[in-house]
Amino acid sequence: MPASSSGPSDIPSSVRRAAVVYNPVKTDVDRLRQSVNTAAAAAGWAEPLWLETSVADPGQRVARQALRQGVAMVLAAGGDGTVRAVAEALRGSEVGLGILPVGTGNLLARNLQLPLNSLDDAISIAFAGADKAIDLGVASVTSVDNSITDHVFLVMAGLGLDAQMIAETRPDLKKQVGWLAYVDAGMRAIPKAEPFRIRYSLGTRSEHQALVSTILIANCGVLPGNIQFLPDALIDDGVLDIAVLQPKGVLGWLKIWRRVTWQNGVLRRSAVGRRIIELTETDNERAMTTLVGTDIRIVPDQPQQFELDGDEFGLVKSVFLRADAGALLVRVPAGRAVDAQIPNGSVGR
Repeated sequence: MPASSSGPSDIPSSVRRAAVVYNPVKTDVDRLRQSVNTAAAAAGWAEPLWLETSVADPGQRVARQALRQGVAMVLAAGGDGTVRAVAEALRGSEVGLGILPVGTGNLLARNLQLPLNSLDDAISIAFAGADKAIDLGVASVTSVDNSITDHVFLVMAGLGLDAQMIAETRPDLKKQVGWLAYVDAGMRAIPKAEPFRIRYSLGTRSEHQALVSTILIANCGVLPGNIQFLPDALIDDGVLDIAVLQPKGVLGWLKIWRRVTWQNGVLRRSAVGRRIIELTETDNERAMTTLVGTDIRIVPDQPQQFELDGDEFGLVKSVFLRADAGALLVRVPAGRAVDAQIPNGSVGR
């Protein structure tokens, strides 16, 4: 699949039609309908197809219904769960995904630098922008009942403490303060977290063991609050970036926090700062180790909590995660639909 294309503009305007998959709980439907209908008419598109998500169907089935009806673009209006569900249905298709972020985290929109606070701007980009091919993460999850299911993720998967924090996030607080609710969950989860042992292998490499608090597998690296968690992680490089967190007590967590906020957020912006990182960081002091590969298999010594893009998936016995390069087309401003740069092989960072 090409890294970018004109997408819907290849179809005559008289037959182009968009579908809107929306979460009715998180969306002002009347406001959304008015804005999308106005933009579609101004762009010369047909009247959009409107499809509502539900508890039973967070978006996959209705998005596939839209594909069967021949739409040229699908707009996902909701939080990260809605965007992930629609992306799962559009994987490998030539139909672009327009992101209308109305959730709390809006992780993919943040990583693509799409507008978070202007619905009209996001809609305008969907209709007037261009397609950009990005990678999808694919997770094959073995549950405690030995069933195996495949799911996609757009930003990050987590095994261990990270997933425990997601599970313990209070819905009422999340509704009130957004992503800051995860901080509250972390304060409650960290003190009682116990390290666990994993076996893992990258690609065809030999298996390794590690004692970890959590392991994160990223398709891209920006978290809420514009925190540069994994600054080398690119959404179109064909690989996954992996963070193995092995903090020892409070000091270990402080080291991780220093790395994420000071090194990643400040020092990495200049050549001098990057040199300071090289001179001051030693392997035996690391509470966080980063790796990169096209795929990784992880087997914990006992079932652990697992999450994808902030959605909890319960206890799992093992996971196999891989990058599906260029598998999804997303709508971005026309000037940013550039070709992907895909490095060769799997290396450590």
